[in-house]
Amino acid sequence: MLVNTGITGLDEVLLGGIPRGNNLIVEGAPGTGKTTFGLGFIYAGAALYDEPGAIVSFELDTAKLLRDASGFNWDLQGLIDAGKIKVIQTSPAVLLSEFRNADGAFADALRSIGAKRLLIDGLTPMRLYAEVHDKPFREDVHLLIEGLARMGVTTMVTAERDESLGSVPSHERFVFDTIISLTREEHRRRVTRRLTVLKSRGQDFIAGSHTMRIEAGRGVHVYRRAQSRPISLIDQQTSDQRISTGSKAIDEMMDGGLYAGSVTMVSGISGTGKTVFSVQFLTAAVGTGHKTLLVSLDEHPRQLIRNAATLGFDLAGLVDKGELFIHYESPLELELDIHFDRIIKLVEEKGIDCVVFDSCAVYEMTSPSEVADYLYALATFFKNRLATIVFNYESPELLGISQISEELKGSHLVDNIILLNYVEISTVLRRAIAVPKVRGSRNRQITREYVIAEGGLQLLDEEGGYADSAGVVPQLPFSSYYGLLSRSPSRQSPLVEDAVARGAPLPDSVELPTDNPA
Repeated sequence: MLVNTGITGLDEVLLGGIPRGNNLIVEGAPGTGKTTFGLGFIYAGAALYDEPGAIVSFELDTAKLLRDASGFNWDLQGLIDAGKIKVIQTSPAVLLSEFRNADGAFADALRSIGAKRLLIDGLTPMRLYAEVHDKPFREDVHLLIEGLARMGVTTMVTAERDESLGSVPSHERFVFDTIISLTREEHRRRVTRRLTVLKSRGQDFIAGSHTMRIEAGRGVHVYRRAQSRPISLIDQQTSDQRISTGSKAIDEMMDGGLYAGSVTMVSGISGTGKTVFSVQFLTAAVGTGHKTLLVSLDEHPRQLIRNAATLGFDLAGLVDKGELFIHYESPLELELDIHFDRIIKLVEEKGIDCVVFDSCAVYEMTSPSEVADYLYALATFFKNRLATIVFNYESPELLGISQISEELKGSHLVDNIILLNYVEISTVLRRAIAVPKVRGSRNRQITREYVIAEGGLQLLDEEGGYADSAGVVPQLPFSSYYGLLSRSPSRQSPLVEDAVARGAPLPDSVELPTDNPA
């Protein structure tokens, strides 16, 4: 039978809880949250599962425990008054002597409240006391575990893991059924906490490192690692339905638009219109009855709404109608497991089936070693729901292909790749779109020019051309040039080639303007 720990997210990692009677050791360096972890275990047992519990403390008095509990909105005093929780202030010497006496005061205290759970905070003071006084601590630990097992108490013990003291001794690890390790790391001046289940006898569990937070009003919250999400279906869902990108011309380049349930990567340099494309796509999806989500990691929603309005998109209206949701998180405090948890809960709650991530380069910046697995977890989750997603990726490269493949390692998991680039012709920067990859489609392998205007990205016709503001260099259509994506296009002038082919004189060059000497 599994016992719910009551610690948010931990039972999910333990696949339902821990086997009744298992004894846990929670180890970690100072400041990793061991006492809060144990306090939450005892409180949840008494408040939620009708399992009275006792807390043995060597360092914190009852007043401090009550103060800490109040910060999480836990009525610890009420449970103490109701006889469901008992706080025992003692010393390692007294408790060690109690281990040797099954009918002592300690055992009576547990029986008096019908205790089902016990927290001993912590093991390290007991071990140090035994070593100083040459006590057989290893035997005492065995006696403790055997005595508590006879009483049917599930025990959690905290233990310091400090470089100066060394890790928890191996024989103590063998005695306990479940070992949970807590760590605290500082990265770029930001503190992150992690939880790892090292072993748990009699059950399977999700191995690996999971994000842990201590949150006001809640206590410890464990967010299982995103990469551990199982594939819920044996056969992946597929669909023949196409979803428009919001541009008929781009749909034609992709042989009809995006397949429902596909993953698209839109790569381009800053300013090429990736966010505009996203808004265009989501607006079109709303128009055909889809629920949509824009996950913004670059711009605040108010700025997004303002900028979109200048191009004729009423995002505020879509949000008010519940047809578009905008989820914003600052990249400075982003933790992938927590971010993933928030997104999937929003998607499941609202029935969202079209999602844009703007931009996944932030994931790469936040956790470069985890980004590939994280994107794969996202793609798998949404494909299982037959949801259509778009990853925007800001690439300093012109083509962006090698970055997607080598650094982001994302080309294998995406179905479609759309490249948005700048092309410099003479002194004029023009925008170019190419679609090199569309799975299951006969995409048009051409480069088209586009502008950002009312309604989003608009592709230009390949007829005629225009001159720059000085009227000096003729700006011919893209079909008049070679090597557009290399940003070093060579001009293919029909007039020049025709003249060369016929042996006729070359056409006159454009007269360059001169300064007026006046």
